[in-house]
Amino acid sequence: MTRVLVVAKAPVPGLVKTRLARDVGPEVAAEVAAASLLDTLAACADAVGPQRCHLSLAGDLDDAVHGERIQRRLVDWWVTPQVGDGFDERLAHAHGEGPGPVVQVGMDTPQVTADLLLGVTEALGTTDGVLGPAEDGGWWVLGLRDPAAARALVGVPMSTPTTYDDTRAALAGAGVTVGTAPVLRDVDTLADAEAVAAEVPDSHFAHTWRAVVR
Repeated sequence: MTRVLVVAKAPVPGLVKTRLARDVGPEVAAEVAAASLLDTLAACADAVGPQRCHLSLAGDLDDAVHGERIQRRLVDWWVTPQVGDGFDERLAHAHGEGPGPVVQVGMDTPQVTADLLLGVTEALGTTDGVLGPAEDGGWWVLGLRDPAAARALVGVPMSTPTTYDDTRAALAGAGVTVGTAPVLRDVDTLADAEAVAAEVPDSHFAHTWRAVVR
């Protein structure tokens, strides 16, 4: 059965959404991060059920904005700490912690839906991997039929304008056939948050965004 994996940071002020924090401050940025994470967790649980969901977490939810609420959402999830020096290593390790196939997302796309995740799951029936491009040149989802294939991520520069292309090339170089998921927009900046809140106006993310920026 497919495992859905979220790789995320605890939404602690000053440690998350640092680009957004330049415009709205660290406390508001952490509120936005918490809302984004909560919507992401809900979509994953809706897609496959919480018992097949895995969170690889950096940081301590006890120190996080809405930490108790997030912990309640994680009932029946498998939660593990992130391991590795760089984000590339942490991603590879998280993929390899459980059996495959695996569909992995981050916490920057609160507009993700269960249907999008299930679409990636279904695509793994005909291809080794699925990569979903983000508008900023990164990627928002990685599905792998064999989680061990995530070792190809080690050494790939993350959070650059070419991360999607570099990741795709690394997977192909490891012999992984890669399909493509729809493009989504990451929430990293003020403009991103405005655009995504408008895209999903009834989401927890959008309600939070309207509340904190009014």
